[in-house]
Amino acid sequence: MLELHGHPFSSYTWKALIPLYANGTPFTFVGMDSDKPLHQQFCGKVHPGGHIPVLVDDGKVVVEATSIVEHLAVRHPGAAPLIPADPAEAVVARMLDRVFDNYVMGNMQRFVSTWFVSRDRPEQGLRETPDPAEQEAARTRLRQAYDWLEGWLEANRLPPHVSLVTCAAAPSLFYADWIEPITADRPRLAALRAELLALEPVARCVEEARPYRAFFPPGAPDRD
Repeated sequence: MLELHGHPFSSYTWKALIPLYANGTPFTFVGMDSDKPLHQQFCGKVHPGGHIPVLVDDGKVVVEATSIVEHLAVRHPGAAPLIPADPAEAVVARMLDRVFDNYVMGNMQRFVSTWFVSRDRPEQGLRETPDPAEQEAARTRLRQAYDWLEGWLEANRLPPHVSLVTCAAAPSLFYADWIEPITADRPRLAALRAELLALEPVARCVEEARPYRAFFPPGAPDRD
């Protein structure tokens, strides 16, 4: 039996949950202990950066969400084509995975991290006044990523769902839109977000995370 260690509100945990749900892969979810700092818990001890999620497969520890998706594609394949079979298409999928993680998810987290006294130790508390310049810088980078993706979507097609791209794009766009809304002048990106949220594995993640929305430091919008 697989074990996935993470938290239902974590965007990167979603990235690992989506392929498991999409392929109906049996697993046990091990949630984080809210009474302990992350560095004192299992993930904090086995991950080099002390991060979540972590997958354990028959004693083998797999860290980093992208690597977890790749591992599932090889060791626990199913109907969902997590990695395209064509090598050239697989390269594109991995490229988009990096774009969503680094420039959408990364800048969303850059914005959220302005609220924490310590980015590495969020349990230490929140700032009363986050740095507005840093927040605007994160929003600017998000808009830049949105524009690139809008142009890419106009000229290209995504791999079929549920792929590595789905796993990266769904949590990225879900949370980033809370920080910097995807405006009407980016119709393809807005349509992709809506399409992703309608997928059963993604919708399941949304619902499981709903009880934790008060954890979102800027305040979660009353939608989605």
